Amino acid sequence: MDSAEFHAAVYSVVRQIPFGRVTSYGHIAKLIGLPRHSRHVGQALKYLPPDTNVPWQRVVSASGKVSSRGPGTDGAARQREVLIEEGVNVYESGGAGIGGQEWKVRWSECGWFPESVEMTMSLPESEDPDAGDRDQGSPLNSGEVENTGTGRTEQLRDMGQVLIK
Repeated sequence: MDSAEFHAAVYSVVRQIPFGRVTSYGHIAKLIGLPRHSRHVGQALKYLPPDTNVPWQRVVSASGKVSSRGPGTDGAARQREVLIEEGVNVYESGGAGIGGQEWKVRWSECGWFPESVEMTMSLPESEDPDAGDRDQGSPLNSGEVENTGTGRTEQLRDMGQVLIK
């Protein structure tokens, strides 16, 4: 799976997280068949444009922590605000994160952990260099993905599809 396919798979799963629910980077990685790639999931979300329709805020660390975005950024505070707007309870955990605060969610209140999902592989238009060149109506370019949860990845590049089995 190349990086564009990986990003498209991540975005497909993240788009399915319901409003007011949250999951972990690791669970997204598991759902796309690459359970050891949770950090790569974070990197894929990092590259989203500011006006994205991918609900990046609904993905947090395995411990439920709202991740900082590095020194000098307000990413954790921004993510916290958006989650609160969605009705997610975000708690101060007492840790010393960026700015002296660390925020967490409680999985029992808002966790979303399906065993599998169906995915349609597509990049946000601003990330897809071929968005205007592709025949969107062609079944060969639909990019449909099925995840059966076994972790094996089979790429059907000749057909323009990725099947995750």
